[in-house]
Amino acid sequence: MIKVGILTMSDKGARGEREDKSCEVIKEMVKEIGGEVKYYKIIPDDFDVIKEELFHCCDRLELDLVLTTGGTGFGPRDNTPEATIEVIKKQAPGITEAMRMESLKKTPKAMLSRAAAGIRGKTLIINLPGSPRGVRECLSVVLPVLPHGLEILSGRGGECGKE
Repeated sequence: MIKVGILTMSDKGARGEREDKSCEVIKEMVKEIGGEVKYYKIIPDDFDVIKEELFHCCDRLELDLVLTTGGTGFGPRDNTPEATIEVIKKQAPGITEAMRMESLKKTPKAMLSRAAAGIRGKTLIINLPGSPRGVRECLSVVLPVLPHGLEILSGRGGECGKE
């Protein structure tokens, strides 16, 4: 079982003014890899709040995977990538590169994504877009490789270079 956390960054969602539909897509999709959502929270697009929640998920809850949704664009309150970069110890740029490459096949606006991904301890954090469609498109690209990556990250995995 992969222990998953979902953080939705949305000022309106945190105030109860917008329904979080992206989290439902994530919850359904992580089941495909044996993921079980152990933590879920909607928080405002506040840099310090995002950082604290990421620390909580990684250091206190010791989740395997934290998927964030929202706050990756050009908006003045879009702080998710910067908060993520402050929390992680190692970057995982291949993940966000793959998501952007696939998304670019559908819309040129994909190049405006500032999503980040990286590792803190034994937790992988991946920033996803804020829309259900964007979440589905991006998560479908990386989902097949996540079990292997998380297995290696946890120390349970074996050799990566086998023929």
